[in-house]
Amino acid sequence: MKHIFQKGNDASKPTLLLLHGTGGTEQDLLPLAEQIDADANVLSVRGNVLENGMPRYFRRLAEGVFDEEDLIFRTKELNEFLDEAAEKYSFDRDNVIAIGYSNGANIAASLLFHYQNALKGAILHHPMVPRKGIDLPDLIGKNIFIAAGTNDPICPAQESEDLHALLEKAGADVVLHWENMGHQLNLGEIKAAGKWYQEI
Repeated sequence: MKHIFQKGNDASKPTLLLLHGTGGTEQDLLPLAEQIDADANVLSVRGNVLENGMPRYFRRLAEGVFDEEDLIFRTKELNEFLDEAAEKYSFDRDNVIAIGYSNGANIAASLLFHYQNALKGAILHHPMVPRKGIDLPDLIGKNIFIAAGTNDPICPAQESEDLHALLEKAGADVVLHWENMGHQLNLGEIKAAGKWYQEI
């Protein structure tokens, strides 16, 4: 998978896994990682799927309708890539925190839904529920921050509430942060995510 790895200054810090939104690249969220933790390793990965020339992490059938088969396959692919990257770059595979936006937040949530040890935690900006009606692994000890917009036309408020409830039911410690905004990343939620990160 096309990616950027930046070694941090402090080996005890998590590796921040950056996952862009539809049409983004592995460059997009680098400034965000700098704001969250300038001393951490950064692994920023570009999605392997193209939709009208725009990189994504998995296919969709329509707006908000995921290609579930492809989602499962791409989630496995990303999880295996993380195993390989940890070996290649010598970072702690058990200390990875994802920072995802939109489609990137959805694949991060899918990692949590499918693989108990894929992530130590996650910052999910405007995610949806990746799959409905499945049993989640035991997520006790996982810290998750969800940023949602009350006027988000792509990700309805109910999606954020449902995701929050499912992750909590699986044992994760989840914070749901609301902004009176739409689907775009905004400064308020970035600052709130940074504050949450410092406290976990």
